[in-house]
Amino acid sequence: MQERNQPLEVIKIDEQTFRIEDNGVRSFVFIGKERALVVDTGFGETGSVRQIAAKLTDKPVMLVITHADGDHIGGAGAFETAWMHPSEMAYYYTRSSVKNPSVSPLWEGDVIDIGGRRFEVIHIPGHTPGSIALLDRENRILVSGDTVSEACIYMFGPARNLTAYLASLEKLIKLQGAFDVIYPSHGTFPIPPEQIETVRKAALELAAGALPPQEPPIPVPAQMYAGDGASFYF
Repeated sequence: MQERNQPLEVIKIDEQTFRIEDNGVRSFVFIGKERALVVDTGFGETGSVRQIAAKLTDKPVMLVITHADGDHIGGAGAFETAWMHPSEMAYYYTRSSVKNPSVSPLWEGDVIDIGGRRFEVIHIPGHTPGSIALLDRENRILVSGDTVSEACIYMFGPARNLTAYLASLEKLIKLQGAFDVIYPSHGTFPIPPEQIETVRKAALELAAGALPPQEPPIPVPAQMYAGDGASFYF
């Protein structure tokens, strides 16, 4: 079992944007003129993203979940509701530590306006059924969750679907003209849009059985498959 004992680290991206590093997973706080947007909440074991957001701004705070893996929803119970794609709600209910968590729907194409900053919801199933990305067209930023990363991407277990994942990567490639940088939830930060195609090529090799299995460096019930510039637990 990996130790998760490091306190949360808050890193300023710009005056209105912060990333919160939590033992290998990353959350974000975006501050608008009217409210703030928190994206994911980490493990929730060594600090509270909600408390950090309250120190960064006195504006009302909205929580959006990119997907409901445990390392993204650990602190969600501190918020009034968690906004997510409805396709993720069933998975969220099985993963949440809250008995009856409050959820609210975000649909493909919905726009989250926090006052002077807008985020478009992009449904990208595959990593999980209701995984979403958030596209800030004005600032040309894509918040990708776990779907695009330079870290090893989890693609094992009942919530994952490789065919849907490949379709979602193709969808993001078609949107590449709308962003210059990607904010991923794991690994190197930030990453270039070209990483989407790198991940897609490796995922195609994975689907074709062209990547040899390797023993994973962490204790997961899966094998590791490494392509050129992207890898998966599958």
